[in-house]
Amino acid sequence: MADIKADYVIDTKGLNCPMPVLKTKKAIDSLKVGEVLEVMTTDPGARVDIPALVKRLGQELIGSKEEKGVTSFFIRKTRSD
Repeated sequence: MADIKADYVIDTKGLNCPMPVLKTKKAIDSLKVGEVLEVMTTDPGARVDIPALVKRLGQELIGSKEEKGVTSFFIRKTRSD
């Protein structure tokens, strides 16, 4: 995932459900179409919840990585409603 350049990064490490999802939704809402958001989390539930949120919002999950207990998701805003 080193080739993915995020325009914005939010750090939700240490937060538990539903906070990573709520913060991710708020951050996606503030993006412009085409921008990329990186979400960093330690919440195990986020591995399912964040991809589900991205799909529900009609955005694009362009990648994810896991390193030292931290999962990072890379989300591209593809539409604004």
